[in-house]
Amino acid sequence: MNNDPGQPQVPRTLEEVFRPQNRRTFLKGAAATVAGMAGLVAALKPLLALERGEITLDDLLQRHYRQLTPGDLQRIMAALETKCQQERGVRPTIRDLKPMDGVEFGYALNLTRCIGCRRCAHACLKENNQSRERPDDIEMSYIRVLELNKGAINLETSNVYYDAAQVPQPDKYYMPVQCHQCRQSPCTKVCPVQATWQEQDGIVVVDYNWCIGCRYCMAACPYDARRFNYKKPALQKEQINPNQDYLSNRIRPKGVVEKCTFCLQRTRDGRYPACLEVCPTGARVFGNLLDPESEIHYVLKNKRVYVLKEEVGTLPRFYYFFDT
Repeated sequence: MNNDPGQPQVPRTLEEVFRPQNRRTFLKGAAATVAGMAGLVAALKPLLALERGEITLDDLLQRHYRQLTPGDLQRIMAALETKCQQERGVRPTIRDLKPMDGVEFGYALNLTRCIGCRRCAHACLKENNQSRERPDDIEMSYIRVLELNKGAINLETSNVYYDAAQVPQPDKYYMPVQCHQCRQSPCTKVCPVQATWQEQDGIVVVDYNWCIGCRYCMAACPYDARRFNYKKPALQKEQINPNQDYLSNRIRPKGVVEKCTFCLQRTRDGRYPACLEVCPTGARVFGNLLDPESEIHYVLKNKRVYVLKEEVGTLPRFYYFFDT
C-alpha cells in the first residue's frame, strides 16, 4: 500500500483488495460506520456494474487519478476515445490539462444585468456533454437560473421553472447558481473514497473512474451544484463536443456524480467558460484572482459584492455583484 497519508490508498496485491481504504471494497468500512445500508449499497455499485458488463475489470482495478503515471493516463484516455467512437460514432480528443502556476480562478456575476434567458445553462450542456433527452431539456445543466422577486434575496420563494421566453419580468430579477468552487468545500470532505478534491487553481474536480455514486457530496453541497447520472447519458452523435478533458467534460458513465469545473478544458487553455461567452448582456466576469490587473480582481475591489449563503462558511470563488 502507499504509505503517504496525503494520497489515496490503492491496493497493490490481491490480498489488499479487501482492505477498506480501497473504493471497490469501501463496503467493509461503510457498513460499520456512518452510512449503514446506504453506504453498503453505494460501495457495491462498482461490483454490480462489473457484473452487468457496464465496466471492465481494468476499470474496476484502475488506480486513482493522482496515482496514475503519464503512460497509464494516456492508455486510459485512448481507451475512452475508442469506446466513444464505438458506442457513439464520434472519436473525441481527450486531454489532461494541468493547473497553471500563479492562477486561482474566480467568477463573478452581475445581478443587475442578468435577464434570466438561460443561454448560459444551454451552453453549459453543449460544452460539457451533459445528458439531454430534448433540445429544451436542462435538468442536467450545472447552472440553475432562479427567478426571484425584486427587493430581497429569498431563495425560499425562487422559481427555477419560469418561462425563459418571457423574460425579463419587470418585478423579477434572476440569479444563476452553479458550483462555487469553495475554498472550504464540504463536498470534498464527505467523499468516502477521495474521488473529488480541490486543485491548486481552485477548481474542484471529480475522478469519474473512482466515484462510487454514493451522492454524499450532493447532500453536502449548499448550492445544489452536483448532478447524478441515473442512467447512461442521452447524447446524439451530433450533440457531442469532441474537445474533452479527463477531469471535466468527457462523457461520464452511469452511476457517478458530475459537476461544473469552470470549463477547465477551456480555461486552462486560456479561454473563457462557455457560459460567459454566450451571455448576451455581459453579466459574467471570469479571471485570475491573483492577478491585480484582472477584471475579476477589479470587480471584487470596487463593486458591491454578495456571497450566496455566506453563513455556511464555504468561502466560495463565485461572487455576485451589483452595478449600483
